[in-house]
Amino acid sequence: MERKLLFVYNPHAGKAQIRSNLLDIIDIFTKAGYTVTARPTQKQGDAKEAVINRSGDYELVVCSGGDGTLDEVVTGMMQRTDRIPIGYVPAGTTNDFARSLKISSNMQKAAMDIVMGKDQGFDVGSFNDDIFVYIAAFGLFTDVPYETKQQIKNVLGHLAYLLEGAKRISAIPCYHLRVSSDEMTVEGDYLFGMVTNSSSVGGFTGITGKNVDLSDGLFEVTLIKMPYNMIELNLIVTSLLGRKIHSDYMHCFKTRRITIEADEMIPWTLDGEYGGKHKDVTIQNEYKGLRLRIPDKK
Repeated sequence: MERKLLFVYNPHAGKAQIRSNLLDIIDIFTKAGYTVTARPTQKQGDAKEAVINRSGDYELVVCSGGDGTLDEVVTGMMQRTDRIPIGYVPAGTTNDFARSLKISSNMQKAAMDIVMGKDQGFDVGSFNDDIFVYIAAFGLFTDVPYETKQQIKNVLGHLAYLLEGAKRISAIPCYHLRVSSDEMTVEGDYLFGMVTNSSSVGGFTGITGKNVDLSDGLFEVTLIKMPYNMIELNLIVTSLLGRKIHSDYMHCFKTRRITIEADEMIPWTLDGEYGGKHKDVTIQNEYKGLRLRIPDKK
């Protein structure tokens, strides 16, 4: 029986490295017995639409690009009732989710791991009416990825985020929030918050906490209170990067569902892409809502 694979890729992700690997990747899939349909994205939203409209004809969807491309493919798949496994060949500048799953940064190795791999269920996040794969965040620096031009990202990588963020340190936004979950209810002024299902964020590993399990039905939540001065801000950053929780300045806990109410519209980022402005947000863990083809380490 013919096995059909839909390969959706962003030709501009990262340093456009897919261009020098494309034929080899397709050859790997073909040698594994798949009939491959290659679909390069042309604009934002293309990957999502391709999965919604076409994935029913295939038994495996593979995407290549950054976390934003993966987000689109997963969002499209979650809108279908006949969800099929997804493989991921990372090609972006950060690739936090791939790092969490130990997916190879070598594109041909990642493709080989897909055809030799196994399907496993992983949690997905619902964000009001939207979907995210590994992070929903607001506040300090979260606008950097989607306001930095793609060409700058390609050349500078992580440094682009830091340079862009450094321009804004003198005007830190602050939001008054009411946060509710089964674990706690708090109210106060916050400069940053993230709800994650990843061991890596922004290229930093360990920043979301220890013993992170991507399929336990729980998110890791980090909320950073507004500091009164630069000394407190530096203490917060140091504590966050070292994951040494300082309860005077941050809340860190696990939850399956969280609601966040703000006094004003807040811009959010979902998987590093602009997620719109929202005043009230409900985030819920969709337990093992996604099947991913990951490397078989046995």
